[in-house]
Amino acid sequence: MNKLYIASDHAGYDLKEVLTKSDILHDYQVIDLGPFNEDSVDYPDFAHPLATAVEGHIASLGILICGSGNGVCMSANKHKHIRAALAWNAEIAKLARQHNNANVLCLPARFVSATEAKNIVTAFLQQTFEGGRHERRVNKI
Repeated sequence: MNKLYIASDHAGYDLKEVLTKSDILHDYQVIDLGPFNEDSVDYPDFAHPLATAVEGHIASLGILICGSGNGVCMSANKHKHIRAALAWNAEIAKLARQHNNANVLCLPARFVSATEAKNIVTAFLQQTFEGGRHERRVNKI
């Protein structure tokens, strides 16, 4: 079973809890890296460990959540083998996997509903990298 790491900051905590308790992640071994309450935290303290975990497991994916999605995305993308993508709808998430070989999905908790987030995550997880002309481009990142 492939691993799926998930983490957030305080702004993304509620959405992280919704996602980890939903059945959309049933095909994955879900590893929640925190936080485990709504107390204020610094998003890099959770984004960096998730990125490190995904880097260390080729077949794994990650989901990061903060208020805008930008902070966790910027933090994760500091890691060499991470391709974190900010998605606010299912089509963006789908293309991030198909064309950019994204291995971390970043969600903007303040801008998507729980239902939208589930649709985004489902779209992300159902896709595979198409390779071909996209592989050449991804290799230049």
